Amino acid sequence: MAQANEIDSELSWRVLPSRLRFAEASEIERITPASCIMEDEPLPSPPAVIALRESFGDRKPPDITRKITACVACRKQKPEEPDYMSPPVVDMSNAEHQASPEKQSREEREPTQTWEVIMDPRGGPASIPASCLSENIRAALPNSFPTSRKPDLISTGIITLREALALFDTYHLRLDHFLYRILGDHISLNSVRVASPLLTAALCTIGALHSPSLGHLFDTCFAEYKDLVTSQVFSKNANADDIRGLCIGAFWLHELSWVLIGNAVRVASDINLHSGIYKALKGDREGYVQARLYYLVYVCDHHFSVAYGRPPMSREGFIIESASKLLDTEHATEDDARLISQVKEWSVLGKVFDTFGVDVDTAIAPETIPQLRRYSIALDTWFADWHESFSENRRVGNYPQKGVGFHFHFAKLYLCSHAFRGVPAGENAAQCFSPELEEIANAGVLSAMSILRVIVSDAEFRSFMNGLPLYFDTMLAFAVVFLLKVATKYATVIRIDTSKILSLVTQTVAALRGITQSMHRQHLLVVIAEGLERLLVRCQLPVQMTQEAAYHASPAMEPPPPFEMGWMENMASFDFQTNFPDMDDWWLHYNSSIGPGRAMGHVV
Repeated sequence: MAQANEIDSELSWRVLPSRLRFAEASEIERITPASCIMEDEPLPSPPAVIALRESFGDRKPPDITRKITACVACRKQKPEEPDYMSPPVVDMSNAEHQASPEKQSREEREPTQTWEVIMDPRGGPASIPASCLSENIRAALPNSFPTSRKPDLISTGIITLREALALFDTYHLRLDHFLYRILGDHISLNSVRVASPLLTAALCTIGALHSPSLGHLFDTCFAEYKDLVTSQVFSKNANADDIRGLCIGAFWLHELSWVLIGNAVRVASDINLHSGIYKALKGDREGYVQARLYYLVYVCDHHFSVAYGRPPMSREGFIIESASKLLDTEHATEDDARLISQVKEWSVLGKVFDTFGVDVDTAIAPETIPQLRRYSIALDTWFADWHESFSENRRVGNYPQKGVGFHFHFAKLYLCSHAFRGVPAGENAAQCFSPELEEIANAGVLSAMSILRVIVSDAEFRSFMNGLPLYFDTMLAFAVVFLLKVATKYATVIRIDTSKILSLVTQTVAALRGITQSMHRQHLLVVIAEGLERLLVRCQLPVQMTQEAAYHASPAMEPPPPFEMGWMENMASFDFQTNFPDMDDWWLHYNSSIGPGRAMGHVV
C-alpha cells in the first residue's frame, strides 16, 4: 500500500507542474506556441515503479502519455499554418457548437429534397409516367409533425378565442351555405384549427368582413391570412383544407382572388383531386369528398376567369362530364346538387369563351351566330332543369332557387352582349345589326333589366347581397353599365325606352345605397354602389338636356340624334381583380388599355 501511494504521489508530481503551468498562464501574450503543448511521448518510469513491476514479473513500462492540448490563441493560428503531412484532427464533441447558427437555421428551413424510384406492386404497366418517381416528403421534412396543431392566429394572440368563435359562427352558419358548404365535414372551430391555420384565418377574415360587431378585426385577420398564403405557396405540405382556405378567400376577397384561385388549382392538381371521381362513383366517401372539392375549385376558377377575359385554369374532362353521376351516389346532398348545377352552367360558359375569345373590337362572324344560338338554348335548358330543383334552406332562405334565376340572367347577359362586339355607336350602328344580332342584343337587354328588377323588387334577395361572393357584385355592376351604354348610345338601333332604363337604374342605385349602409367599408359592393351613383348622375344630365331640347323643338323638326358621351368610351370593363383604382374615382379610370379584363365589358 505504501508503494502504491508512493507511485500515485510520484505520478501526481510529474503531471501536476505541466497542468499548473498551463492553468497559470492567464495572459495569452505570455504564452508561446510551444509552451502550451505537451508532446505525446512516453514518460520515463521512476525507480519505485520499476521495482514494483519487477516484483510482479513484468518489466514493461507503463504507457503513460499526455494528449496534445492547445490554447485558444494557438488553435486560431493553426489554419494559418496547416500541417500538410498529417490529417486534420476533428473534435466531434464540439462540432455542433462550431456550426454557425445561420447555417443551422438555413438547413432546418431548407431540408434536402429526397426523391426515390418506386414501383406499385398493385399496378400494371399502364400507369401515369411520373408515378415511378416520388418525393419522400417525410425524409425531406424530418421535423414536421402533421398530427400536431400548428400555430394559428388564435394561439399566437392575434385574436382571442371568443372572437374567433364568433367569426366562425358568422361564416359557418350563413356564408358557407351560399357556396355549397366549402367547409365540408368541419362543423366546429376546433376541427378547423386542427386541419389548417390557413383555413382558420380565411374564415375569420371573411367572417369579420360580414360581421356588424367584429368588423374592426378584418384588417388584422386579413394581414395574417396574406402572410399564411405567402408561406403556403412554396409549402410541400399543402392539403385539401388549405384548398378550402384558398377558395374561401378567392370567393370574397377581390384584391387576392385571382392569385388565390390560381394557387388552389395548382394544389388541387398536386394532390390529384381530379382523380377522386373514379372512387366516388364506386361508393368511396373519400373519393366523394375529393371530387366535391374539385368541383368547388372549378366553379371558383370560372367565376374569376371567364367573366374577366381569362382562360380557365381548371380543365374539362371525365370529372366534369360525370358531374351529374355524383348525385346518384349515397353520399350526395342537396348542396351537392346546387354545386353540380353551377358546374354545368360554367361548362357552357367556358365553351362560349373558347368559341368567341376576348377580341371585343371585332364583330362576331356571321357563321358563328348559329353556335351562339346553341349556347343560348343550352342555358335555357339548364334553367329549366334546375329552377324548380331546390327547396328553402334554413340558413339562406330561398336563395338556392332564386340564385338559379340570377345566375341564368348573368349567363344570358354575358352571352348576348357578344352581339355588340365591333358595332359602332350612333347612326352607323344600324348598318352592323342584322335581324339575328338585333334579336340577340335585345335578349341581353332583357336579362340585364331582369337582374336590376330583382334587386329593386325582392327584399329577400337584397338581404343576400351582404354575403354573396364577388361574382354577383361584379356582374351587377356590369349589368348597370351595359344598360347605360345601350340606353345612351344604341337606343335608336334596338328600340328601347331610354327613360325607362334610367328609371330602373335609379331605383337600383337607391336599393344599393340601402343595402350597403350597414356593410363593411372594405366590401366591394360598397365601392360599386358609390361608383354607380356617380355614374348615374353623369348619365342623367345629358338625358335631361336632350329631353328639354326635344320638348322645345318644332314638331316639323327631326328629333335630335342620340347624345354622345365620350367619357363612357373609357369604361370598357370592370376588372376589379387586377386593376382596382382609387375608390372615389374608379369608374373613370377603366380604359381599353387594361388588357384581358376588358372582355368583361363587351359593349364598346
